[in-house]
Amino acid sequence: MKTDTDDILLTRCKTLIEEKLGWGNSTQWSNRDFEELSQQIFDVTSVTLSPTTLKRIWGKVKYDSAPTATTLNTLAQYTGFENWRVFRQHHAAEMPQQASAFTAAQIPANKPEVRKRPYLFSFILPILLATGIIGWLLLAKKDVNTSAQLNPADYQFSSKKVVASGVPNSVIFDYDASKAPEDSVYIQQSWDSSKRTRVARNQHQHTSIYYYPGFFQAKLVVGRQVIKEHQLFIKTNGWLPLINQEPVPVYFKQQEAIQDGKLGLTVEKIEARHINLQPTAPSVKYMNLKDFGDISTDSFIYETTIQNIYKEGAAVCQYSEIGLLTEGSAILIRLSAKGCISENTLFYIDKEIPGKTNDLSGFGVDFNHFVAVRCEAVNNHVKIYVDNKLAFDFPHKGAGSKIIGLTYQFQGAGLVDAVKLSRGNGQVIYEDTFGR
Repeated sequence: MKTDTDDILLTRCKTLIEEKLGWGNSTQWSNRDFEELSQQIFDVTSVTLSPTTLKRIWGKVKYDSAPTATTLNTLAQYTGFENWRVFRQHHAAEMPQQASAFTAAQIPANKPEVRKRPYLFSFILPILLATGIIGWLLLAKKDVNTSAQLNPADYQFSSKKVVASGVPNSVIFDYDASKAPEDSVYIQQSWDSSKRTRVARNQHQHTSIYYYPGFFQAKLVVGRQVIKEHQLFIKTNGWLPLINQEPVPVYFKQQEAIQDGKLGLTVEKIEARHINLQPTAPSVKYMNLKDFGDISTDSFIYETTIQNIYKEGAAVCQYSEIGLLTEGSAILIRLSAKGCISENTLFYIDKEIPGKTNDLSGFGVDFNHFVAVRCEAVNNHVKIYVDNKLAFDFPHKGAGSKIIGLTYQFQGAGLVDAVKLSRGNGQVIYEDTFGR
């Protein structure tokens, strides 16, 4: 039985950061705010969390894998703790302190009779404090006992998609939480606790809508515990072009984005949907999620050719991201104009390599022409080439993760000329030249 503590703690950590910043509701934060937060975190911790990573944490960018240990440790350090473990321990010990503070706050110290009888105040205060602490301990004991009584075998949790593939896609969750000791039952779409909905324990069905494809870990939560969870894979029907927007993205048809042997939305097609490219260029994404067969991140070769075709105004850096989605994580390779490499980040399964503290100059490119990228993982070593030059390499050990998706994301507009996914031995699994 797995606890849901980290989801709750992450929400608490974000709240502390928002209070520290005093920038108002985070739902109104701009791209510039996340860039400023990234810089502030670096100034305090000497570790860079990219604006993109922070947007994922705050739910601004769709991403369904849990934050890495490095990310959690850095966020905890920014709030004044040594690391995430210490943050967890402090949170666990926080309740009795809150109970005492609350009890003391209720004492009417400004009433005349209290001022006239200080000896009575000093006598009552310990009693009130003791009562508050004892009450909290009893509640804590009740919570512990309740948690201990929860048996996953007493609960049922499953789901079925309304359509086999494609988005939007409604998912019907069937559940039985009738033995829950309290009416605090939730269904959570993924690791993101903001996607959690309270449901009645005496009901048996709940429907959620997924606007983005992806690999999700749906959860049945009782109180603070994840009682049941299962994998949920929402595929695309071929290539899905879309523009990121909350809560519902702007969808395009595959045929609208494939022309002249290339995959991509032109500026004209974007503006035809009344989407402004200034002052902030939209995030344009192409996704292809399906079962690619037996291929995982421990041995693969991924080759593609892309071009960012928009560099006006605030989009001058031409940020472009090539991605491989896996069961539970991702590989994300960010390219940019050469002068903007400081903001680039390489994310590989469980490893984040920020441009602030690493030389990612090899990912600075000239998008006046198509740029070729090759990522290969063979014999526990990863190599990434950009225009046939080694841009970065590093060792990476660990169990492989099944590859389930190809993604591209462009600041403004971009084109994909070709894509090929092969096993480490060179056997081609998937190839697309978009009609050429």
